[in-house]
Amino acid sequence: MRAMLWWCQDAIPAKRIGDMQRITITIDDFLLATLDDTMKRRAYSSRSEALRDILRAHRSKELLADAHAQCVGTLTIVFEHGVRELAQRLSDAYHEQHALIVSSSRIYLDHDNCLEALVLRGEVDTIQQFAWSLASQRGVRNSNLHLMPLMKESAPPHEHLHV
Repeated sequence: MRAMLWWCQDAIPAKRIGDMQRITITIDDFLLATLDDTMKRRAYSSRSEALRDILRAHRSKELLADAHAQCVGTLTIVFEHGVRELAQRLSDAYHEQHALIVSSSRIYLDHDNCLEALVLRGEVDTIQQFAWSLASQRGVRNSNLHLMPLMKESAPPHEHLHV
């Protein structure tokens, strides 16, 4: 048996809802159960909102496949602050790539470990290379890079020269 799911209507003349359209899609029972499970786990108010987020995530993944796509992201690293010259190496790397870094924050987790959170903006490949260069430093215990594409036109990144 096939399950019917109302979301936006494309085959029939579209009924406008604000700036959205209502179409009809057909999916099998397994996918519908998966959608409903996702909807419940993530506390979506409707199947439509769950599907919109799934489609946005898919579109983001496609956009991030382009090494030259503009994106924003967060890089979080945990490191041992007592490792010889690590703090200086990280600082040097930040200065070399200052045009990528929008913001940074350091949190002292305990006597030996720090967490550094960087907000980055630039091309996918440049940010990934920067993240890998930091993650590979001796004394960096863990790192996590999360990227999001810039889907709308925005001003390209530029340097801020300070005198």
